[in-house]
Amino acid sequence: MKTGDDGAAQLIRTTVFDARDRRAYEQELLRARQQADGERDRARHLASTLQRTLLPPVLMTVPGMEVAAYYHPASIDEVGGDFYDLFPLTGESWGFFLGDVSGKGAEAAVVTSLARYTLRAAAVYNPEPVRVLDNLNAVLHQQYLGGNTRFCTVVYGSLVPDDTGCAITLASGGHPSAIVVRADGTAEFLHTPGGMLVGAIPDARFTEVVAHLAAGDTLVLYSDGLTEARLSAGRERYSEEELLDFLAASPAASAPEIIGALTKLLIGFGDGVEDDTALLALSFPRSGNEQS
Repeated sequence: MKTGDDGAAQLIRTTVFDARDRRAYEQELLRARQQADGERDRARHLASTLQRTLLPPVLMTVPGMEVAAYYHPASIDEVGGDFYDLFPLTGESWGFFLGDVSGKGAEAAVVTSLARYTLRAAAVYNPEPVRVLDNLNAVLHQQYLGGNTRFCTVVYGSLVPDDTGCAITLASGGHPSAIVVRADGTAEFLHTPGGMLVGAIPDARFTEVVAHLAAGDTLVLYSDGLTEARLSAGRERYSEEELLDFLAASPAASAPEIIGALTKLLIGFGDGVEDDTALLALSFPRSGNEQS
């Protein structure tokens, strides 16, 4: 609209649109949105399906022990790189591991799959934990030699039941320290200082620690999605020391109870959990007389 010096309208311009064009435009927008929603749902279904193939559907049963695990995805749109497994070795011994591949998405899924199957195969060839990680390091480094380096952190262990519980040997490659919750409620780290990332360099060094689980003790493995979660009050990150204190103060004792308590802890962080998290616990239960 154009006005004169006195404010009176001198020229009014009117534009007329065909309502059919507007409806066609709206319908096209609706079709595009429906198509995008469908593609997003298919991508999420694919990611969920692929994620399930990278984790054991159920944990195997170790005679005389209780085991439990939990996987918490940070995003339903991407495949994460956390993994775990538990499997029999020779005689009465068992192998287990928990790890975290760098990155997310399809490339991380490829490395996760390679790491899982290499660990299991290497353990059959030579079950000594440090040798298992040596083998995985060689495979990963060779696979990505000259290309985009892919690496992971892993804690691999073997357990052998005995008359009073089970002997455990853990080897770590750059992974957060495992925790043992004792029957008396105390909790302690099983430190493996100096263990390097797996797959980053050809001559990586890995360290191991030997421990014993007695009746009522539980071994807890976790990935750093838990210990790097942001707290709702303030924006500081949850720490390994806070996790140790949480487990020491928790009434949870057995592997299933502890995984249940940690699951609630993770859910309580809400959006503060910015990375995928894997949890694995193994416990040697008290005898009937001790429990009573």
